[in-house]
Amino acid sequence: MTVTFHVLGPLEIRSGGKPLRISGGKPRMLLATLLLEAGQMVGADRLAEVLWPGRPPRSALANVRTYVSSLRSQLGPVGLRAAGAGYTIDVADGALDLRLFEELAGRGDHAGALALWRGAPLSDLPGSPVWDRRIEHLHRLRLRAAEALIERRIEDGDHDGAADELRGLLAEHPYREDLWGGLLLALHRGGRKAEALRTYAAVRDQLVDELGVEPGAELRGAYELILADEGRAAPVVPRQLPPDLPDFIGRTAAMAALGETFSVAVISGPPGAGKSALAVHAAHALRAAFPAGQLHLELGGGRPPAELLAEALRGLGVTDAPPTLGERSALFRSLLAERPMLVLLDDARDAAQVRPLLPGNDSAVIVTSRRRITELPGALRVQLGELSQEEALTLLGGIAGAERVAREPADALAVVALCGGLPLAVRSAGARLAGRPGWSLSVLRERLAEDWLAELKEVRACLDAGYRRLPAEAARTLSTLGALGPAAGTQPGWVVDAALGRYGAHDITDLLVDVHLLDPVGTDDVGQPRYRVPDLIGRHARERGPDRAALARVLAGWTATAEHAMARLPTTVFSLTAAGADRWRLPARTLDRLTCDPITWFESEHEALSGAVDLAAELGLAESAWGLAAAMVPYLDLHCHLGTWRRTHTAALAAARAAGDRYGEAAMLRGLAQVSLYQDRYEESAEGFTRSRQIFHEMGDIRAEATSVCGLGAVSQFRGRHAQSLGYIRQALAMFVAAGDRHGEAFARQAIGRVCLKSGDLVQASESLAEAMRLAQELGDAHREGCVCLQMGNLHQAMSFHRHALEIFESLGDRHCGAYALQGIAGLQAARGDLTRASTGLERSLEIFQELGDRSGEASTIQLLGELHRSAGRTGLALDYLRHASALRRSLPV
Repeated sequence: MTVTFHVLGPLEIRSGGKPLRISGGKPRMLLATLLLEAGQMVGADRLAEVLWPGRPPRSALANVRTYVSSLRSQLGPVGLRAAGAGYTIDVADGALDLRLFEELAGRGDHAGALALWRGAPLSDLPGSPVWDRRIEHLHRLRLRAAEALIERRIEDGDHDGAADELRGLLAEHPYREDLWGGLLLALHRGGRKAEALRTYAAVRDQLVDELGVEPGAELRGAYELILADEGRAAPVVPRQLPPDLPDFIGRTAAMAALGETFSVAVISGPPGAGKSALAVHAAHALRAAFPAGQLHLELGGGRPPAELLAEALRGLGVTDAPPTLGERSALFRSLLAERPMLVLLDDARDAAQVRPLLPGNDSAVIVTSRRRITELPGALRVQLGELSQEEALTLLGGIAGAERVAREPADALAVVALCGGLPLAVRSAGARLAGRPGWSLSVLRERLAEDWLAELKEVRACLDAGYRRLPAEAARTLSTLGALGPAAGTQPGWVVDAALGRYGAHDITDLLVDVHLLDPVGTDDVGQPRYRVPDLIGRHARERGPDRAALARVLAGWTATAEHAMARLPTTVFSLTAAGADRWRLPARTLDRLTCDPITWFESEHEALSGAVDLAAELGLAESAWGLAAAMVPYLDLHCHLGTWRRTHTAALAAARAAGDRYGEAAMLRGLAQVSLYQDRYEESAEGFTRSRQIFHEMGDIRAEATSVCGLGAVSQFRGRHAQSLGYIRQALAMFVAAGDRHGEAFARQAIGRVCLKSGDLVQASESLAEAMRLAQELGDAHREGCVCLQMGNLHQAMSFHRHALEIFESLGDRHCGAYALQGIAGLQAARGDLTRASTGLERSLEIFQELGDRSGEASTIQLLGELHRSAGRTGLALDYLRHASALRRSLPV
């Protein structure tokens, strides 16, 4: 026969439907413990704690075994068995009311689940702390099931049944105000308003007399809802949505997200991004789903929630709103609990302003805000950026005329680009065109380029309002970041610290990000967060005039950081510094972390550094301009960024000359001469080295002068004037030695070895290169060691030197010198008859020379390829290569 167990009430065991008596209090306590954890092992020591709380006898475990044996004999073939260090009871499906209750509640059969309860679990037994957690869990499940059943009765219109259920729960939980509030509303909705009001008065007296507290906001809200309904003949159905835009364009992904089910959606974005337009458009699309009404509240200007709630309650027909914020919020929730509505909250300041206005339940709320509001749990977040180019053109055509826009496609693209992709700006530009049918789009394009703020007054007003809302430090920072300009690219987070002259200015960065005036654009390769000022916002910030002191600090920060990174590069032989330039230093730990891999840092920052040079030149800060340009040289040289090198030096040279800074002029002339040398412009290079040498000599800087003399030696070498080249380089060597510059000395000795090798003086070449190698290794100058290895490989026709040089250059990321190493290895492979490998190496080096614009290296590699093909018997192909090499050499300056 089937044995069933019942613990939801007094402990009962039935066999074949008839009660089965279990004698003895302790065996019943033991059985109850096992049933609460049915199917799981309960340790013997835990059973002993239930049977003899705090003081088990020595014979406790033996007694437990005895009780278990007794239960087995009374229960018959039930799965009561020993398990490990304890016991377990296995019960069949449906044979334990506790399990059945949990299964029914989990399936949503709340009525069936509650019907299993006959009172408090195990109410006929003394109880045990060991049971408390399990029994408390059962009570919570029962309460949730009862609340769900009550809610279902209310949905079905059975308000009297819901009231009866609530009274039953309140008998067990007399101080649960949410249950009292539910009872009031059930009575009220069931037409028993007088009884509901008497009930409130009774429970209020009970709370005051017994607990000394007034009813909370939720219970008061239910009471106030009943009072409000007393004075209202019919429910008010608000239809407050602003008119939809007939020409709404784009935002397809955002509209799709807002078309899904949500309780709260927050639309955020920069000024002019069309947040309100999207919210209104989405609200109209959802309007049919909320027949009870739609509310619209303007939150701009930081209006207090109490004032906003009073306005909302008036829209719902409540003429006399309760006095406090909590009471108004509770009443608002109560009213919308009966009739779910769509609520549009426009231009919210922050989450604190929004929270009291959230109705909950089945209503939906759309919030717009300039701030990224992320503190509302579970909210759908929609962030708006710029319109796509296609969307912007469609919007412009919809306002100004599609045919008109199609006639001038280039000007139309320029107009939407000058509008920064912001819907407000595009609408404003379209309105200007619509009001001036005689204008061509090129007229508006020119006027926008000249003074876009004067043309787009509505946009200016919007941006002005956002700027005025900012604290002083944030406004100053935005002006500074805007003044850096789009050419500077993205900026690392520390720039805000420099702008404000204090470390750890994350509060200002976070504020500007939160209000969409600064865009986070990821983390760079050295672990810094990077930011960008949106185009129109940056232009607006620049219109307000730069904070020169802040900009000077930012430039000083770039100078100090770039010099710190430069000092860690593998080669800095020709580095020059602006001693008088200002420097703003990051904390040492931060500086070391950012520049521990200096090449990666320069790769991340060379665009921003280039923009900083332009800005310094524009502001007339000549030393900052040329100091920054000079600090970039070792990196630009290592990676052959010759375009950036020439552009930054040209801008800084003009600034130095305008300021009468002769040392800066010489430094920039020397750098530009080096670029000209790499680009085979030998006359121009010689002039630059000669002029910079003269200025350095006049100013008494022997080491700087030596760098220019080395340049003249290199020009002579490339022109084939080996004796003249040696004269210059030996002169530079003496100057480096006199100045105590061992890095310069190593360079000069390697250069002498290279020229001697070219001229056939192998003994002198070997001596100079050996001395250069010794110096490079003593100094730990891996790059110089690689350069020496390359020359020694040529001297001794040794593959090992070339391979070692290639390894060094590849480890340092120097593709230019690496290409010469590849060329040398290929030459040796060809001499040994390994033509396939030689061809592959030469093709790789040729690709690098062509990419970097080294025509001399390109010509020599093509010559070698021609000779290789001739050796392989491919005469026609060889002739093509040799003719190409000859033509390239003829194009080079003599």
